[in-house]
Amino acid sequence: MFNVSGFRRIFIGEPMPDKNDPKYRERYEREVAAGKQFADATGISWLGARYIAVATAHRRTFMCAMVGLVFLFFVGNLYRLVSYSHVAPKGSYAVTMQDSLLKQRYLKHPNHVQSYDQATAK
Repeated sequence: MFNVSGFRRIFIGEPMPDKNDPKYRERYEREVAAGKQFADATGISWLGARYIAVATAHRRTFMCAMVGLVFLFFVGNLYRLVSYSHVAPKGSYAVTMQDSLLKQRYLKHPNHVQSYDQATAK
């Protein structure tokens, strides 16, 4: 079953334990060992080491690639912002859309006598 106190700690929080505190030392060492084991099993540690090795060997190229990637994402977001801002036609607000739907329902109703504009003008 679920550990309620664990969820409470996740959402409310708990004071951050110091890794040198003897009360938390064993817990800290267990969590570090579990993290290292997970990283080794999934290959994250190898990937991280390779990433750092390439970044260290080719500093300028790596920095240009990272700045270029950030710039590319920024330009892509700016393009989407500009292109989609023109998609919505003028006057397509929620009130206008609701008014047109009510007008269609009113005109379909069999007992309407006068036009919709005259009925709403009163």
